[in-house]
Amino acid sequence: MIISLIIAILLIIIDQVSKYLIVSNMALGESKTIIPGLLDFTYTHNDGMALGIGSESFRWVFVVVTLLVCAVLIYLMFRSEFRTKTYYSAVVLIVSGGIGNLIDRVLNGYVVDFLALSFFSPICNFADYCITAGTILLVIFIIFFYGKTSKEESDNNKSESVG
Repeated sequence: MIISLIIAILLIIIDQVSKYLIVSNMALGESKTIIPGLLDFTYTHNDGMALGIGSESFRWVFVVVTLLVCAVLIYLMFRSEFRTKTYYSAVVLIVSGGIGNLIDRVLNGYVVDFLALSFFSPICNFADYCITAGTILLVIFIIFFYGKTSKEESDNNKSESVG
């Protein structure tokens, strides 16, 4: 749990520092090629949610939803069937990304986006990619580990009580 907390804090710092560097060194709307044909830094603001869904009028709804999702994921970390490295990794990524964007949304009213990949049209930020990777890991956990972990623990408990 302590390692998870340290990693989450580091990811939030990376997100906030990267956004600070973009805001400090680029004009809104400016674009710089980093890796030709693959990656550009394009400084934009996103007052909506993922992929620009919603708008400024939903700002506090986004804040509340982010806080609720983070709270539920963290709460589930304390349940025995959720104590796996895969689940911890997913939660660290989702929560740190959520908090990184939450900081922007609360302080600025929008999220700073700047990562423009040639093969993925929305412009995102480090936190968005943390959330995406964490969500993929969470789906993997649910599909491949959650049911098996609970069933194996149940089977082990039954065999111990019989023997």
